[in-house]
Amino acid sequence: MMIDTDRQSAFLNALLAGERSFASNMVADLRNEGHAVDDIYEKVLKDSLYKIGELWENGRIGVATEHLASAIVQAIMNDLYPTIAATRKQTQTVVLACVENERHQVGIKMVSDVFELAGWNTHFLGAGLPTEDLIRFMNSVKPQALALSIALAFNMPTLERMLQTIRQNFPTLPVLVGGQAFRMGGHERLATYSHVTYLADLYALEALLAHQKPIR
Repeated sequence: MMIDTDRQSAFLNALLAGERSFASNMVADLRNEGHAVDDIYEKVLKDSLYKIGELWENGRIGVATEHLASAIVQAIMNDLYPTIAATRKQTQTVVLACVENERHQVGIKMVSDVFELAGWNTHFLGAGLPTEDLIRFMNSVKPQALALSIALAFNMPTLERMLQTIRQNFPTLPVLVGGQAFRMGGHERLATYSHVTYLADLYALEALLAHQKPIR
């Protein structure tokens, strides 16, 4: 089911104006009309945040406006969560985190919710986690997959260092990587790492989960 561009624009404008109630009601209306969570995430929430990120990068809005928009989106996602949590869980577990030094965690939370919709057990660690702590946690929970998010292109060297460390500790663990940092390309470099898959969007993740269970 398509979401028209007028509503996408209205949601973006609500975020920029800090109108949480309006934005929240719009998402509630979309759900009541039968729009799937993944479509709302991809076509409304993520699309708006990407555009806000570009406005910030171009100096057209300040950090406060960007932070407020992210906070509103996270609040809306929290409101949606009761409809996402799967009642039937699989035995597979995924750990989800941002690349070290990243502070934008909304995207990886969306990925976490898609995993939950598919019945996975999720450990969402968010942003600001040092690599050594991530490795320590993974050793304790022994996940079947790891998902990493990178929002800022200048953190690409950090991502590559993390992948090297992860490969040293978990040689065959599937690692899924995505985020706004790849919007202008650059995901080709991930092909140099074994068992690393680039996810262009949430639909790519859904396709992977639908056709490759368990992930290998």
